[in-house]
Amino acid sequence: MKLLYKEWALAAHPTLYIFTLLGCLVMVPAYPYTVIFMFGCLAPYITFTYARETNDAFYTATLPVTKRDIVKAKCMLLMSVQLGQLLISIPFALLRETVGIAPNPVGMDPNAAWYGIGLIIYGGFDLVFLPTYYRSGYKAGRAFTLAMIPVILIMATAEVSAHIPALAFLKGDNFVCMMRRLPLLGCGILLYIAAMAAAFRISARRFDRVDL
Repeated sequence: MKLLYKEWALAAHPTLYIFTLLGCLVMVPAYPYTVIFMFGCLAPYITFTYARETNDAFYTATLPVTKRDIVKAKCMLLMSVQLGQLLISIPFALLRETVGIAPNPVGMDPNAAWYGIGLIIYGGFDLVFLPTYYRSGYKAGRAFTLAMIPVILIMATAEVSAHIPALAFLKGDNFVCMMRRLPLLGCGILLYIAAMAAAFRISARRFDRVDL
C-alpha cells in the first residue's frame, strides 16, 4: 500500500485524477458512454509516459523493493483508476433515473451490461499494455497503440450491438432485460480479474530481465 501511495503522490500525472472523475459523463444525454472507458485507458498511458520522463522506474528501483513490487504498484495504480472511475459513475447512473434522462439514442445506457463491457475493455487493455510496456520499461507509446486495438474493437461492437433487435435486452428497462444483463457483468468481473493477474505475471517476468 505504501508503493500505491507513492504512485498517486509522486508518479501520477495530474490528468490521472481528472480522467478518474469522468465517470460522471454518464449524465450527458445522447453520448457514446463507452468513450468513458477510453479515458480510463488514456490516463494510464499519459502517466506511464510521465513516469518515463521523470525516471520514475529508476527512482523506485533505488528503494528497498523488488522489480516485482514496482510492477505490482503500477498494476494497482491502473486498477484503482479504472475501478475508481466505474465506482464514481454509479451514483450518476442512478441519478439519471431521478432526473428523467431519456434512454441513450446513440448506443448503450449505463447499466449492468455496460459495466461488464467496461471491465472487459479495461482487462483487454491492461493485458496488452502492461506486458508490452514492461518488455523495455519505457516504450509507452508503442504499448498504448497496440493496446488500443482491442479497446476500439470492443467499444465499436458494444455500441453497434445496442441497436441490434436480437440484443434489445442490452437497453431494455424491464425486469427480464435487467436479469439477462447480469451474466455479462459477471463475465466482465471474471475476465478483468484474470486479465490483471496474467498482465502482472507476464509483466513482472519481463521487467525482471530489463537492465535499469
